[in-house]
Amino acid sequence: MTAPIPTPTRSDWLSILALGLIWGGTFIVISLALRGYGPVTVACARTTFGALTVLGLLWLTGRQLPRDARVWRSAVPIGLLSTALPFFLLSWGQQSVPSAFAGLSMAAVPLFVLPLAHRYSDEPLTTRRAIGFALGFAGVLVLLGPAAAAGDGATLAQLACLGAALSYAVSSVLTRRCPPVDPVALAAATLMVGAVVLIPAMLLVEGVPAWAGTVPGVAIIFLGLVPTAFAALLRVTVIRSAGSGFMTLTNYQVPLWSMGFGVVFLAETLPSTFFAALGLILTGLAISQSRRRKMATAS
Repeated sequence: MTAPIPTPTRSDWLSILALGLIWGGTFIVISLALRGYGPVTVACARTTFGALTVLGLLWLTGRQLPRDARVWRSAVPIGLLSTALPFFLLSWGQQSVPSAFAGLSMAAVPLFVLPLAHRYSDEPLTTRRAIGFALGFAGVLVLLGPAAAAGDGATLAQLACLGAALSYAVSSVLTRRCPPVDPVALAAATLMVGAVVLIPAMLLVEGVPAWAGTVPGVAIIFLGLVPTAFAALLRVTVIRSAGSGFMTLTNYQVPLWSMGFGVVFLAETLPSTFFAALGLILTGLAISQSRRRKMATAS
């Protein structure tokens, strides 16, 4: 018998709004951190502070890190693809592209998940989902624009942001295939993996970081504590209460918040192609998720 789809509570809706706001604002904070630190340092600090915070929560709640070797075999690639690689790609890419672009590229994550889940998980690529994927992918092409063929620095930065979205998508599918484990323990393990990779990379490439001023310093600490550690724990709470399907609502918010924050706080100028790409990506996302939302409403 199939388990009933949980009904979201008021707390779940408020949590979804908070997650959209937090993750949408992450990209402007990365831009502020990059004013004083290199991209590897920004990614490393985000992962390390996040790992220390979640490990502290494990200790306070009496939980333990996973002991099953099978879990760690899953946690290593998940950690690499959900923390180390995308955190670096976003930080590196945002040296050359607006924070709004980075946020908008994250809307492609659930679209990238569709063919991957069809091949490696238990979610078939139906006609509706295929149409949604095609529309969303068209939006990605519009986002890149015709200049992408030039292969210049800006184009590589754009591809880095989209590469981060693809990395998140692959890690999402791997997470679904991970053996049963406490979600908080898995979050701690994956953040530890990212920290273990990024700390030596930072020391080798950019050296030991020094305090670079109030704005970049506070920004780099904020990245580890709020959008990495706190948001990860809030995400776990929402999924347990309302289901993973309900979590997809954040994908509609993140690009809107990131574009708004970029315009208001960084005075970024957004070309018309951003809005065309946003429309195509969100329409494709809505089509691919419509059946899931109807099922949730019916429950």
